Amino acid sequence: MEHKELKRDLKNRHVQLIAIGGTIGTGLFLGSGAAIEKAGPSILFVYLIIGISLFFVMRALGELLLSNAGYQSFNDFATEYIGPWAGYVTGWTYWFCWIMTAMADIIAVGLYVRYWFDIPQWVPSLVCLVILLGLNLLTVKLFGELEFWFALIKVITIVALIVIGIILIVTGFETPAGQVSVSNLWEHGGFFPNGMSGFLFAFQMVVFSFVGVELVGVSAAETANPQKNIPSAINKIPVRILLFYVGAIFVILCINPWTELSAANSPFVQVFSLVGIPVAAGIINFVVLTSAASAGNSGLFSTSRMMYNLSKNNQGAKSLGKLNKNAVPANALVISSIVVSIGALLSYAIPDSAFSIVTTISAICFIWVWSIILISHIRYQKRRPHLHKKSTFKAPFTPFINYVVLTLFVVILIIMFVAPETRTALILTPIWFIVLIVTYRMRK
Repeated sequence: MEHKELKRDLKNRHVQLIAIGGTIGTGLFLGSGAAIEKAGPSILFVYLIIGISLFFVMRALGELLLSNAGYQSFNDFATEYIGPWAGYVTGWTYWFCWIMTAMADIIAVGLYVRYWFDIPQWVPSLVCLVILLGLNLLTVKLFGELEFWFALIKVITIVALIVIGIILIVTGFETPAGQVSVSNLWEHGGFFPNGMSGFLFAFQMVVFSFVGVELVGVSAAETANPQKNIPSAINKIPVRILLFYVGAIFVILCINPWTELSAANSPFVQVFSLVGIPVAAGIINFVVLTSAASAGNSGLFSTSRMMYNLSKNNQGAKSLGKLNKNAVPANALVISSIVVSIGALLSYAIPDSAFSIVTTISAICFIWVWSIILISHIRYQKRRPHLHKKSTFKAPFTPFINYVVLTLFVVILIIMFVAPETRTALILTPIWFIVLIVTYRMRK
């Protein structure tokens, strides 16, 4: 028996933790060291700027999704308000975003397992992928449970770090690097020790830290009582940004001067080691492992739902729109998993630069998706003013703020072109969009 619709089995606690899991990207654990090395204490401003901007993107997304109960994801309203080409390109680009992100995360899982066991990297990567595929094939509720516990581990770790940090700051604790103090923020070259260039070059890494924040929108079709749960999850994003990103980085910089942090290691590991927890490296390695598995899990969920949605809109193969007996798009899940596994194996050809290129391309594609959400919202306000007027979840300061955030995204892309380590990925990414436009014309 084939179910015709996705089930609304994600409860409020699932949606809330999916939003948290999306807000706490693996970039916070993996990329924050390199970002701090570039920007110094000004990294706090970078997280605030990107975080606030994405809150407005999410408010626009929330209003659009709730304006029409038939919308299952952002390619639906992109099709309506911009055009069929926008829905096609955005849908497949979002699938590509998460394929690239999932590749990076599955590779990372293999690296983290090797911390404990000396086995070939591809073995744990493949085992993790098969387990996640198996669990995702069962029910969407199980996906919600997985993300609930994955996100909970991340939350507990960051809260523990902040609480320990505050105690150390208040007591004036001495570490091998010196006294723990708020003054560490400005006593080592000021807030902008590497000038504006260091501040600007940190934006790409911080953008990647936030990929997945829009996952609440992808889960809308399987969310019980979306009119209540989606606004609740979106409105809590600013608090999460202040607590999980700005709070955690603030504490790290107070405990350890930014000059003492290494881009090669997680600042979380370094801080826990400094305060005398002997198993700190193992604990944080486990946390980052679950974080990578969580991101991989989210990747399989979102890519399969996007494939399903594209099929339903006649923008993908009919077979991708079939649901199994558990109302899960099984074919789409399996295809996405195969592509992720092939990508993980291919990445060994360029081990030193694969992760950097994959994550940069992912960040660029996510900027496209976020921009489409903002443009769709501008068009929605112009074409459906009556819907905007009666909306119970109006996006604030629109359309002005939409244009401001879009301008910021353009500036970030220019920075990526100027920065040597991101230029190659920026030049390669348009190939994907050219392929999509060509296939769209052919399908037409």
